[in-house]
Amino acid sequence: MDRKEMMETIGIGFEEDLFEDVPAEVRCHLPLPPGMSERETVAAVESILERNRHMGEAPSFLGAGCYDHYVPAAVDHIVSRSEFYTSYTPYQPEMSQGMLQALFEYQSHICELTAMDAANCSLYDGATALGEAARMCARLNNGELFLAPRAMSREKLSVLRNYLVGTGVGIGLYGWDEDGGLDLDDLGPRLEGEVCGVYAECPNMFGVIDARTDLLRPLTEAPLVMGVNPLTLALCKPPGEMGADIVVGDGQCLGAHPNFGGPGLGIFACRQEHVRRMPGRVIGLTEDSRGQQAFCMTMQTREQHIRRGRATSNICTNVALLAVGAAVHMSLLGRDGLSSLARENVERARRLMDLLSELDNVVSPFFGNHHFNEFLAQMPVRPEKLNRVLAKRGFQGGLPMGPHVPELGDCMLLASTEMHDDATQDAFVAALREVL
Repeated sequence: MDRKEMMETIGIGFEEDLFEDVPAEVRCHLPLPPGMSERETVAAVESILERNRHMGEAPSFLGAGCYDHYVPAAVDHIVSRSEFYTSYTPYQPEMSQGMLQALFEYQSHICELTAMDAANCSLYDGATALGEAARMCARLNNGELFLAPRAMSREKLSVLRNYLVGTGVGIGLYGWDEDGGLDLDDLGPRLEGEVCGVYAECPNMFGVIDARTDLLRPLTEAPLVMGVNPLTLALCKPPGEMGADIVVGDGQCLGAHPNFGGPGLGIFACRQEHVRRMPGRVIGLTEDSRGQQAFCMTMQTREQHIRRGRATSNICTNVALLAVGAAVHMSLLGRDGLSSLARENVERARRLMDLLSELDNVVSPFFGNHHFNEFLAQMPVRPEKLNRVLAKRGFQGGLPMGPHVPELGDCMLLASTEMHDDATQDAFVAALREVL
């Protein structure tokens, strides 16, 4: 009856008339099954879910930006509290002091890890953080080119290209040397052009921790953007001490489960002089009218809040829950705990490299350099085929490099974290030995 009255009110006879502007050749009619009761629906969904294999059943050696790390139970418990879990955007500071304080603590942790002056309260993920950083470089410095490493996932490169559409800025890609690090001979001549910004990663896509990123600052006056895995900063020299203007990264490794590949946690930090050009929200600490400590959104640099011409980004939210989880995780571990976890990841990767190097026709690691928790291994079998066989043996293999870096198509990027004990690594290498 309600539908009939609504159709009469808007002057149509059939529901299909609502879609008359959609060409018939692009319409699709889903063959939906008959309705089910709640009990039947739950049983049907559970039967589908039973086909999934979680990482406890099939250990994953797939990294490349999303890693299987242990998440303490306290992290999930705290972020599941309704004060955090149901919060969206804290527009009313008098109603959301807890959420604002948690995000302020997250920002403080990121600043301490990166040695930067300011951080926003997160972006969508590492790829969008890079895109926003490139646009910020275009605002800070005139130039026609943003330089980035050619060793980058095709997804991240695609996001970067999309973010630069309409800015008049192109992307220049530089290569790597025989150790898998920065090729300064390739990068140097490119810096002589009209460059608006330079992006480098440490560790890079190959898992290489390249000390030569410390040499970039004297080579260019353009803004320097550094991409990081935040966990490595518990051991390595922070980018702020290497002259970085902007730091980006993905914080999924801090208190977030892999979750089938997302969501991630976009880290973004910069120097104080650039803070008003930074995208996203910044939470600040102040005093209220009674002189008591209070938190507020100090900056909201998007067009919804300020004049459109002064907006730095149209990003409309942040991954607040994951930022809170990262703050909780870092607080639980503390300085020593983070360092211990980072060392364990270095050791896990080193042990797996040594085991693989004993296999016939396997080159592990492919690059002779320092690695964090992932590395390239050259295989005698195509990685895509190898992964299919490994899956049947109960393992998720590494990332085939072909789609991302075609000349390394016979290589696989393998990651090992604290979740892989000696027995797990031994079983994985035994499965590889059977296949190869």
